[in-house]
Amino acid sequence: MTITVKDVAKKAGVATSTVSRVINDHPSISDATKKKVYKVMEEMGYVPNIAARNLGKRSSGAVGVVLPPLDSRERMGNPFYLEIIESINSEARNHDMTTAIATAQSFETLLENVQLMHRQKQVDGFILLYSDKDDPVINYLFENQVPFSLIGQPYTNEDKVIYVDNDNQLLGKHATDFLIENGHKNILFITNTTHENIYYERYFGYQKAMMVAGLTMHPSVDMESPADYVAFEDLLKETKATAAVVIDDIFAMRMIQLAQMYGYRVPDDFSVISFNNSIYSTLVHPYLTSIDIDIAELGKMGMQKLIDALQQKEPTGVRLVIPHQLIKRESVLALQTTNE
Repeated sequence: MTITVKDVAKKAGVATSTVSRVINDHPSISDATKKKVYKVMEEMGYVPNIAARNLGKRSSGAVGVVLPPLDSRERMGNPFYLEIIESINSEARNHDMTTAIATAQSFETLLENVQLMHRQKQVDGFILLYSDKDDPVINYLFENQVPFSLIGQPYTNEDKVIYVDNDNQLLGKHATDFLIENGHKNILFITNTTHENIYYERYFGYQKAMMVAGLTMHPSVDMESPADYVAFEDLLKETKATAAVVIDDIFAMRMIQLAQMYGYRVPDDFSVISFNNSIYSTLVHPYLTSIDIDIAELGKMGMQKLIDALQQKEPTGVRLVIPHQLIKRESVLALQTTNE
């Protein structure tokens, strides 16, 4: 037999409306009455209808988590997204909320999915897990005044968008500085994306480190087509590079495999440092030297900032910077020790 609000009200000796207000944590109900009603609910095994409660509050009780277009195997298999979604889910549960995932293989379809979620009021707001210069989703959310937070730095309206990020320029500089400190002077920056903000920021950091050290900067090595992979061997021979900063761990592993295929040993002939400190960094040898960006904290704070926006506690244009940490492993050779 289904227990109803009326059953709870009768046993607790209060009005049905009082039970409804208790369920919705209405400030007009005293703590004593709330405790009494909660106790009766527990004794009777009554579980509030969350959907009905949210309908009354004109809230869905859910947030949309938007992934970038999954248009490559690297992106589909990148553990960053699974790790940050778990962190967002965990923080959402602390606020009695659920999450819904929006994903697609193109920005066009992704925008359609987000628009549908918004128009059907499936979610109260969104968290975007990327920042891309070609992204129509963030423009839609901004123009329609839909609450959202962003993991990453926006390309426009930085003073009006709530976002959580690492200092990616500092990350790029820190990674490059580490290679320079270990005796490397001829260093490449390798990426498989040239339209996401992390690419620009991390490459700027690489350029700054090389400039400050008085070393020659190379154009970024963009590995976005099969021809780029074929040309990589000639590039290594021409540049005589001894090390590289790679955009993230999963792509760094592919670059290590490619270098080894062309006869370069890592780290003996070619050192590699990357970002994210993901599970991939310790799956195979050499273990990757990587910068930990604290993915769990990025997800947690992204969710908290969205909750604040939904509750109108957070002004627009808020940036929260998450600290990072360099994790030394096996993929970087200290050249000065080999010359002694």
